[in-house]
Amino acid sequence: MFSNIFYQSMLRTKRSTVDGYFLAGKNMTWWPVGASLFASNIGSGHFIGLAGSGAAAGIGAIAYEWNGMVMLLLLGWLFLPIYIASGVTTMPEYLQKRFGGRRTQLLLTVLYLFIYIFTKISVDMYAGALFIQLALQWDIYLAVVLLLSITALYTVAGGLAAVIYTDAAQTVIMLAGALTLMGFSFAEVGGWNAMLEKYPNAIPSFRVPNSTCGIPRDDAFHIFRDPVNSDLPWPGVIIGMSIPSIWYWCSDQVIVQRSLAAKTLTHAKGGSLLAAYLKILPFFAIMLPGMISRILYTDDVACADPELCKQICGNPVGCSDTAYARLVIELLPAGLRGLMMAVMIAALMSSLTSIFNSASTIFTIDLWKSFRSRASEWELMIVGRVFVLVLVVVSIVWIPVVQASQGGQLFIYIQTISTYLQPPVSIIFIMGCFWKRTNEKGAFWGLIIGLVIGCIRMALDFIYPAPLCYEQDDRPAVLKYVHYLYFSMLLSFITLVIVVVVSLATEEPRPEQVTRLTWFTRFDPVEPKQQVFTVEQSSKTLEVITNQTDRMEVLENDGQSSHHRGKLMCALYWLCGMERRREGDNNPVIPPVQEQAVCSLEEKPHLRKIVNVNLILSLSVTAFIIGYWA
Repeated sequence: MFSNIFYQSMLRTKRSTVDGYFLAGKNMTWWPVGASLFASNIGSGHFIGLAGSGAAAGIGAIAYEWNGMVMLLLLGWLFLPIYIASGVTTMPEYLQKRFGGRRTQLLLTVLYLFIYIFTKISVDMYAGALFIQLALQWDIYLAVVLLLSITALYTVAGGLAAVIYTDAAQTVIMLAGALTLMGFSFAEVGGWNAMLEKYPNAIPSFRVPNSTCGIPRDDAFHIFRDPVNSDLPWPGVIIGMSIPSIWYWCSDQVIVQRSLAAKTLTHAKGGSLLAAYLKILPFFAIMLPGMISRILYTDDVACADPELCKQICGNPVGCSDTAYARLVIELLPAGLRGLMMAVMIAALMSSLTSIFNSASTIFTIDLWKSFRSRASEWELMIVGRVFVLVLVVVSIVWIPVVQASQGGQLFIYIQTISTYLQPPVSIIFIMGCFWKRTNEKGAFWGLIIGLVIGCIRMALDFIYPAPLCYEQDDRPAVLKYVHYLYFSMLLSFITLVIVVVVSLATEEPRPEQVTRLTWFTRFDPVEPKQQVFTVEQSSKTLEVITNQTDRMEVLENDGQSSHHRGKLMCALYWLCGMERRREGDNNPVIPPVQEQAVCSLEEKPHLRKIVNVNLILSLSVTAFIIGYWA
């Protein structure tokens, strides 16, 4: 099934162009966009980490998922119209257009690549390898190298179109497998009421005396918790969690790139709606089974003695991350274990392909093209594909670090790193999109100072790790009394003040830095710019120039070039979608005579009414489930 979907997606888009490879030809409909948004977010780290969080501390962490439902709607209705009107391919490219200059764009590009390589890829690789080790007893290097190799193959060959269509198929597999395991889990524990009654009593037999180790939280079934002494204080959940979420859902390249691939704004909104509805399911399909796993295998999953935990799972911090894998191994028959293996592999590959493609996009467009401004489209395609292979190598080299982290501290780091690095980026995008007076100096210095403060807090967390349940908390006051969600609020406020003050103290943005680049100017008319040549225009321009000026040369050289290239090279070119390129195409493309008419925000009235009605329905559902479990 995957091979057929992959092959069809390769044929549907022009993979030899920037527009076709990185944005799937901007021809995606709402359902694959929505499924890909969901699959890109729900990686193997969710199955292992979200279930483990449920086993350890109750449903509190599901706030991240339901917060994402609101952010997806903000993406479709507020941010996407601006991005589409601006005609950009990457998020750093938007900042370059909005503020001018290169330093903010380059800084953000490097930050994105850092986050992708050392956090997203790492946690997904660890989670997938952990499951494969428990289920198949495979060597971690063999499992990860094999998965990364397959993932890189269809990312390189198919581009975003292949990634989106395979994500859609993998979403079906993930949901089918996860819901099946959920059914087995509830049947084993005795139903919904039995879970509610048994979870507070799931206390391991061996605990550290005179400590809270291994005791379930009193507020395990509440999202909004004590604002001072809890693990997720409710003011931080509402505000401190939402600001980093704006970065992830509304300005992260992995997410926004899928929406930009939609054929119209209405289809992009429909994709956001579908993904928002699907975000309801992880609570039932992943988190609650994790809590059931604690009930069924209390002494193992909820172990509270460090030495015993190290014997059970090799991690003295705790074994809650094994909750989901333990259910699969213990409850499912052999055939369904194979289905869940496919689920975990699908989750791992869907998230990795998304990261690979998006990281390749911003590296090619924002870094490589910055230093090679006259690079041909042929060169950009080669660079984009080679960088995917570089990511694979870096990921494999990073495996020992992931393995040494043992997952417990790594997952905590993944949850908290967003509060250290993402709030300044969120503020820059919010101010750039919705305040016309924001200029480059304000954005740059707000970003720089915000990141410095965030990195200092992150370094302190590494130097002074959180104590275990039986240890005394001797950390500095800034760590002991300022929760990371409260720190997110503080960091956002500091960045906002810097952006506003510096922007007001310096010159106003030029008209070309505002036109069609903010919410209030998104409908401004497009002015022809003959001197500007964007990457999105290159494919059609290349064909026109080839047909009009180099047609005879191509025809004459066609037989010679085909003769010199061996069958292996021809097959390689076809795999990468470059079979139509000729020797003359390596020349830099000259600017077009007239700018292409793109970036339309028009919507059909009846379709706009449908998505708007669903917007109200989705917001109502979100408000109900959050209020019910608050």
